[in-house]
Amino acid sequence: MQKIKWVKIGLAVVGSLALVGLVGYFMVFHYPKAEVCFNDFCWRVEVAKTGASQVKGLMFRKNLGEKEGMLFVFKNEGFHSFWLKNTLIPLDIVFLDKNKKVVNITENAQPCPSDKCPSYRNQNPAKYVLEIRGGLADKIGLTIDSKILFSDY
Repeated sequence: MQKIKWVKIGLAVVGSLALVGLVGYFMVFHYPKAEVCFNDFCWRVEVAKTGASQVKGLMFRKNLGEKEGMLFVFKNEGFHSFWLKNTLIPLDIVFLDKNKKVVNITENAQPCPSDKCPSYRNQNPAKYVLEIRGGLADKIGLTIDSKILFSDY
C-alpha cells in the first residue's frame, strides 16, 4: 500500500514538471506578430525581441510562406551574426539600420545540418534583421538603401 502511494506521488510530480515545462516553452516562444512592408509587398512576421526568442528564431520550421517572416529587434544598432543551425529552409537575411533602411542582404542562405555552420554578419550597423523566404528579396526588388515600413518596437 505504501509503495503505491509513493508511485502515485512520483507520477504526480513528474506530470506537474512536464506540464510546467510545456507551458514555459510555449510562453517563451510565443512571438508577437507585426506587419512589415516594402512598397506594396507586406509580410505578417513574428517579432523576436528577447534573447531566447532570437536564439530560437526560425529553427525547425518546415516551411515559410512568401508573406511570412521574422523580425529581430535589437536594443541598439550594432553588428549581429546569424547562422542557420537547425533551420530547415533557405532564407534571405535583411539587415536594417535604425531608420529601417536596408544596409546589407544575405540572399538565399542555406540550411545547415552540421555543427560547423557559416555565420552571416552585417557589414554596417543594424538595429533590425528581417528573415524572409530565400530568393524573395531579389524577386520583389529589395536592395541596399530600400526603405522598410513597420511600427517601432
